[in-house]
Amino acid sequence: MKTQRLLLVLVLVGLLFCMSEVTAQTYYYSTTKTFNESGYTYQCDIKYGGVVLYNKANQYTYKNQTYKDGSYLDIDWAEVDDVQNETWTKPMAWDIVNKAFTTTEKKRFKDEALGITMIINPETGKVIEVSFDFMPKSGYATVAVSTYRKIETELKNKIWFTPTTEGKKANYLMRFWMQKVE
Repeated sequence: MKTQRLLLVLVLVGLLFCMSEVTAQTYYYSTTKTFNESGYTYQCDIKYGGVVLYNKANQYTYKNQTYKDGSYLDIDWAEVDDVQNETWTKPMAWDIVNKAFTTTEKKRFKDEALGITMIINPETGKVIEVSFDFMPKSGYATVAVSTYRKIETELKNKIWFTPTTEGKKANYLMRFWMQKVE
């Protein structure tokens, strides 16, 4: 009997040493809902098993890319230079996303990727909308809306492009990437 108790105590102590950190997580984005915050409103949609999080003021989140006259856009934009080539926007955009999250949040993400979509005005080259894609039970689902708002605001204020003649034919331009936050 004493041996069993000693073994049980040793197992429990061993389990305590193996646990690095146990915290309860709140998943904010498990259902479709609206977040009314101070001066802005975000929409969380559950689509195809994933989360689409965006500013409710967005106009292009689910709108098809077309020519400005509304006709079908039959160009493969991956093969068209819709903006002039440059070297600074991608690293700066990635840096904005990396810096938005706390060290603790970054630990929760592990190797998970965050999807970021920027909608760009084809005339001015300014980022006019931002949306985010992630899984409802990922570490990104535990981050407050205010962090995503911060990323949106910084991308809109610090990132811009120079549209080409071809790019100016579209109703909007888009850049999407998946990022593992560092």
